[in-house]
This record gives sequence, structure tokens and C-alpha cells, in this order.
Amino acid sequence: MPLELNRPPRLRDNTNAALFFASDESEYISGVCLPTADGGILTDFHLDRGPVRLSPNKENPMLDPQRNPRWKTALVAAAAGLALTGCASATDTADGASLSASTFSELREGMINVEPASGDATSGGTLTFGAYSEPRSLDPAETIAAVTTGGVEMLNVYDSLMRFDAETATFVPQMAESLDHDDDYRTWTLTLRDDVTFSNGDPVDAAAVRSSQERYARSKGPESSLWIDNVREVSTPDTRTVVYRLDNPWPEFPGILATGPGMIVAAAADGPDGSFTPIGAGPFTLERWAPTTEIVLAANDTYWAGQPHLDALKIVYLSGQQTNIDTLRTGGIDASFVREPDHVEDVLSDGTSGYVNLAAAQNAAIINTAEGRPGADPRVRRAMQLAIDAPQMTDRIYNGYGLGDSTLFPEYSRWHTETSGLAYDPEAARALLDAAKADGYDGKVEYIKANTPTDQRSALTFEAMLEAVGFDVQVNIVPTVNDQIRLVAADRNYDVSGWGLAFRESDPYPKMFATMSSGGTQTYGMYTSPEMDALLAEFQQEADLDAKRATMDRIQQQINQDVPFLVYGPFAEFVVWNDSVHGVVGSANTMVFFGGAWKD
Repeated sequence: MPLELNRPPRLRDNTNAALFFASDESEYISGVCLPTADGGILTDFHLDRGPVRLSPNKENPMLDPQRNPRWKTALVAAAAGLALTGCASATDTADGASLSASTFSELREGMINVEPASGDATSGGTLTFGAYSEPRSLDPAETIAAVTTGGVEMLNVYDSLMRFDAETATFVPQMAESLDHDDDYRTWTLTLRDDVTFSNGDPVDAAAVRSSQERYARSKGPESSLWIDNVREVSTPDTRTVVYRLDNPWPEFPGILATGPGMIVAAAADGPDGSFTPIGAGPFTLERWAPTTEIVLAANDTYWAGQPHLDALKIVYLSGQQTNIDTLRTGGIDASFVREPDHVEDVLSDGTSGYVNLAAAQNAAIINTAEGRPGADPRVRRAMQLAIDAPQMTDRIYNGYGLGDSTLFPEYSRWHTETSGLAYDPEAARALLDAAKADGYDGKVEYIKANTPTDQRSALTFEAMLEAVGFDVQVNIVPTVNDQIRLVAADRNYDVSGWGLAFRESDPYPKMFATMSSGGTQTYGMYTSPEMDALLAEFQQEADLDAKRATMDRIQQQINQDVPFLVYGPFAEFVVWNDSVHGVVGSANTMVFFGGAWKD
């Protein structure tokens, strides 16, 4: 009997065939379907003791085989009677399969190296997670909902209305029951689940959702400008229904309900004295916060999805990623987060399990274009990018690991387009700099980075590359990341600063709006323009994926012209855990749920 699949096969298909096929057009390794040479992935298999029919699927392009020679292996179609070893799901949790990866270049979105649990879930115990940094608040109206800034803590306290599913690359209902839209994506109807309550017993009904989101907008939350610019009206026709009417079509509107605006805060969280107590409907509640040391979250026995298996979730704040890795290996913590390429490569060499989101332009630098700053001159900004050899810079910073690329979305991304970023061209950089100097610029520029070994290597590499074309670079190493954030985000007292822009594969638009539009709240002095505003609006409103890619191509062209920031390359953000941990579920911005997790 022939096997026909209109998508890559998965282990759970449980069919009786093995896939192998030798071709320059297809790649295969470790039981995973990989890209065709033209940027798609293998699909539409037909096995019947004859040839395998393959057609590219442009909807889900994966990693570039040219950057990963290990993928140059064979795929063979055998007759029925053998076991299927095709594609595994990228996001199955403890009782499913996942992508296998042992090097940085093999990574893609979803679950990595996750083996099925050998038995039933067990209850009890505390899971300890080594975080990247300590949040200043657990209020989603103040703190960016991302893994690096306290998003894991907040997600497990509040839950979210929607969740990013890396397997389908879509946003799916989480605390909501459903989310529907009209034909032009201007009206969205959210239906809530029955009987969901906050940890204090108050109902999570339509009025509570609207009140929380109005509070978010009023408090100028991290994505509030995006919300205010688009959401014209929020109505609650009954206790389980919230209707959003938008000013513009927004096909990816569900994405914003997986981050801060989708984390619903109880009205009782705001005290009459102005104090704030984190009260949400998530699987855990705040038990204790010892600043600079740890946050302890206790299981919420009334959680809508069922009582958590764990008694508690402890988030600890150690001295850095390497300390987290070392402590994970010795059993001092159960899970952690890494993102720098050499650290990611390190944990992958152990076969460590985890959840990955890919973040474009996470290795980058932002440029202050305020009057009097060097970056106010577009020739100077362009000269900087032309002076940067992105692959060499990445190699120097991360000890030969990682992907260096000046293109906003490199070839691994579904948002990759024909237009590349500005290529390394020191002669062109020198000519632009000389022209600026002829008009009075003295060539001096200050580069700010924090006092870590990686940041110091980054700063010294930036200095060497820019001075090679005639800049006079002053490196300012500040004591901590918080000092760097204060200088950049609060004081705007900088010329150029290393910074992570982190445009997400799941939906890059919210962060692009925040950092690249004139109405964004995270531009921090970077250049914006009406032309970029119009392109971002077009990208937001377009529903067709090919049309969105065409707009993204024009966005890359505009970036090449304006150079609002410097791009060195992407990161793979990796939440990792040891072999005793099961049941972790991923979401947007590399945040993870521990509500269904357990330990052996």
C-alpha cells in the first residue's frame, strides 16, 4: 500500500516505510526532514517501490544547508515493511518527539532533543530555573514579556490568552477558548473558557480582560503604543466574550495576546496605596521574592488547566550564563536559559533538551541619531555597517560559533528575502567617512558595552574594525547591564551601544514596530522615517505570506539605505533542562510554561 503525505512525515504517523533519498535537492539527518535547495522543505512523499515525489513547501523554510555541511546526507525511499524514520514534531512535550540537534547550525524553532517520558507524571518537588536576568517588576504593564526580562516568571503567574505553537508556527488559544476574526481582520472575537479564576478567587471574565488591557494601555506598557495605535474599541457583549475592533487590518493580532496584553492582571493587584501584588490566573503564585537572589512561586491549586504537578517553581539569579550551565550540569538547578552561540553550542554538545526560538538581530548595536551625535549623519551610520565584517565579528566574540550576517533575517528564516544586508566593504566605508570628515566630523565615536568577557570582546572587535577604516573609537565598558540600559534607554546618553533587537520568527512585527517606527517605545534615539512607518504598516496589514515577504524585502532595502542600527547576526534563544524534567510547554518570546511540568 503506498504512503502519501502532504506534509513532512512524523514519527507518530506510525506507518511502515523508511525514507531515504539521494539527491542534491534534498537533505536528511537524524530522522528530520530538511530543506530543498530552493528554500522549501520536503513534502508530498509517495512511496510505492518507485520514485519519491518531492515538492517544496515555501510556508516553512528551515535552516540553510549551505551553512551546515552535516546535512549533506542521503534520503532513501525503501519499500513498505521498514519503520518510518521521518520528521518528528518540533514542539511535542514530554510524551512526544522533537528535533534532534547537536550543533548550533542544526537548530530551528521548537523542542530540541526532548525524549518521551518513560512513565506517568509524578507530583511534588521544586523545579529550579536559572534565569538570564532579574526583572524589576512582575507587572506585565512594566516588564517586557520575554525570556530575558522576566517573561518566564510572569507567564507562570498570569498565563496568557494565546500561546505560540512552534510546530504550526501559529498562535493558538491558551487561557482563551477561541479567537475568531472577520474577513478583513479588523474585528476579532475572543471567547473565554468557563470558570477560570484568578488565584484570589475572582473570575477571569470579559470585564476582567478588558480592565486589565485598559490598565496596560494606560500604564504605557512595553507594547502599549502598538496596542493604542491599533485597537479602537474593546467591548464585552457577555461575560465570556471580548470583541476587539481595530483601526487597521491585522492578521497577526493573536500574537499580541500571547505577550503582555494577553497576561491578565486581577483588579485586586493594585493596592489603594499604589502598591502592586502579582495576582494572575496562571499555574503558580508569588510566595517569596529575595531581590538579586531568587523568586519562589507556589503551585496554584485552583489553576484552570489542573493542579500543577510541582509544589513550587524557583527562579534563581546567578552570575551569568556559564555559571548557569555549570550549575545545571552539577544538578544545582533543573533548567536554565542560554543564548550566546558558544554557550548554546556547549549545552548542545551534551545532548541537552530544551525549547528554541530564533531571534534575528539579537547580536546587534543601536545608534543614537540625536543632534550632535555621530549617528545623526547617515553617511557615518552607513560607514559603520560597511566597516563591520559580521561573520568575523561573530567568530571573534563567540569563539568561532554562531551565525554572523548583516542581513536582518538570514537564510534560516521564513522572512528571508532576496535583498541582503550591507556587505563588508571597508573601502566604501572609508570613502563615506572621509566625506563626513570633510564636512567637519572629527571621526570620534563612543561604543558602550557591559563588563562581561563576551561584551568586552564585542567592544574590542567593534573598535578594531571601525578604526581600520578611520574612526576614532572610545570604548566605554560600564559595570553592569543595568548601567548600560540606564545610559541607553533612560538617559539616551550614548553614541553606539551593543544591543539585542530580537525580531522573532513567530511574529517579528511587534518588536519591529517598537524599535523601528516613529511611534515605537524602544527606538532609544534610533533613526525612524515616514517611509519605514509606511512599510511596517503594510507588513502588518498584509495577510498573504508571499506578499508579506515582498514587503519585508523592501524593509531590508530601507534598512540598507537608512542604517538605523548595526546588524551582526541572530541568536538561538534556548531554554534548557536536564533529563529528569518533563512536560515543559513553549510559547512566544522563548517563554515557557511549567504548569504541566514534573520531575522524575
